[in-house]
Amino acid sequence: MHKDLDKVLISEEEIRAKVKELAAKITEDFKGEQLTVVCILKGSTVFFADLVREIQLDTVFDFMIVKSYGGGTESSGNVRFVKDLDESITGKNVLIVEDIIDSGLTLTFLKNNLITRGAKALKICTLLDKPERRKAGATITVDYCGFTIPNEFVVGYGLDYNESYRNLPYVGILKPEIYTNV
Repeated sequence: MHKDLDKVLISEEEIRAKVKELAAKITEDFKGEQLTVVCILKGSTVFFADLVREIQLDTVFDFMIVKSYGGGTESSGNVRFVKDLDESITGKNVLIVEDIIDSGLTLTFLKNNLITRGAKALKICTLLDKPERRKAGATITVDYCGFTIPNEFVVGYGLDYNESYRNLPYVGILKPEIYTNV
């Protein structure tokens, strides 16, 4: 375990099993159809890579960067596109792959924006969900959820604090003194 963590919340083995389970459900739900899988950068990259290798469908990849955090640990509530989709999603089955849903504001904004683009179907897959952190105005329904977690600041498996810890193969709870003394 990394020295900056209080504990490992979700092990590498638990993540691997859950990714296979989610991919099997996605494969079944979109059986025989093409799926455009949208990775929300940067946090979702590790989860995205593992998930798409397990999905047994004709897939197309696209990527977006949507910012609402800045350098802190709380969402600012001001959402902006840093990188938009490269291709049109009109008439396509779209799966948004997210690392964590916290306040829900960013994903609500993103989903509402993508719905206006004419997708045939729009589903959300997240590795982690913190439902107790939802803010008023967040109207998100998660179609595929890996783990529901407590209100702790987590890192690893793509999730970061100031761009560090993304390469940890598990999800851990960051020691409060690491992010409160900044």
